[in-house]
Amino acid sequence: MNALADAGLTVHDVDGIATAGPMPVTVAHHLGITPRWLDGTMVGGCSFMLHVRHAAAAIAAGAADVVLITHGESGRSRVGMDPYEIYPHWIAGQFEAPYGAVGPYSAFTVPAMRFLHDRGMDRTELAEVVVAQREWATDNPRAFRRKPTTVQQVLDGPMIAYPFSRDMCCVVTDGGGALVLTAADRAKDLPSAGRSVYLLGSGESSEGSMVSQMDDIGSSGAFRRSSAEAFTTAGLGPTDIDHLMGYDAFAHLPLYILEDLGFVPRGESGAFIAEGHTRTGGSLPMNTNGGGLSYTHSGMYGMFAIQEAVRQLRHEAVVQVQGISTSFVQGVGMYFAASGSLVLANRQP
Repeated sequence: MNALADAGLTVHDVDGIATAGPMPVTVAHHLGITPRWLDGTMVGGCSFMLHVRHAAAAIAAGAADVVLITHGESGRSRVGMDPYEIYPHWIAGQFEAPYGAVGPYSAFTVPAMRFLHDRGMDRTELAEVVVAQREWATDNPRAFRRKPTTVQQVLDGPMIAYPFSRDMCCVVTDGGGALVLTAADRAKDLPSAGRSVYLLGSGESSEGSMVSQMDDIGSSGAFRRSSAEAFTTAGLGPTDIDHLMGYDAFAHLPLYILEDLGFVPRGESGAFIAEGHTRTGGSLPMNTNGGGLSYTHSGMYGMFAIQEAVRQLRHEAVVQVQGISTSFVQGVGMYFAASGSLVLANRQP
């Protein structure tokens, strides 16, 4: 309701619904919406990037005029949430869980260790990611972790599963958000027209549904493919991007994202972050709300990454980066199984 009011619309204007978790028909019913377009795509935390892409296609095809994308999840309180289980009939339940890979904190250790080994890095590079993003969270009153930290403090923190100490793992929160999409021509006539954010390009891809079945465990093929399509459809490249939101459920993911999306050459992501390029005043401000490591992570973080990009492009962010006009949003879902990429701008293409 807040998102629609922000756009200058009401539920009566909405004819498309997309969500992950609850069924879109449930959301539509409780909001009093009779949709002519529905999307219940569920591929984990990047589902919302795919919803934006699908909604834009639907609007362009005339299948919908106004699409509402929603998310709500009680990751911390677990109110209304099912117990976390890995079922024996799942592939991961048969071939990974018996060996201890029972959740992201343990399954993600394998690619993280491979990534660091292949590049001659160690846990220090993971800690640098945490410190850089904590700086953004310090001045964000809604961030879950705001206390400044150091590389040594992160390394010395409670061990969760090697190489991850506690602060290298995302926070666990309750949270929700919503996005409203419509055609650029219609947006011009809305009260919010001066604050519109435009989708310039997008991409989506997938690979093995288990971490152990990635083609290259030290690099995400899904990241490379979806980001390449997003750049191509936007007609832009990494050097054209002012701001980056990279899904950071764990500290190794921003390193993968910087390299697989082409922002830095292979092996240079750790130094790029350590040298301050992703911090305030850096050449590529990244995860400026504090990210999943410090701001919020309800279980599926993609919605919050998109929202921060929108706020930055509107110049309405809590910790605002000055002078930006483009933002790249990169999501990941089901560990590395799914990828969604968006190129956003505060100018119409």
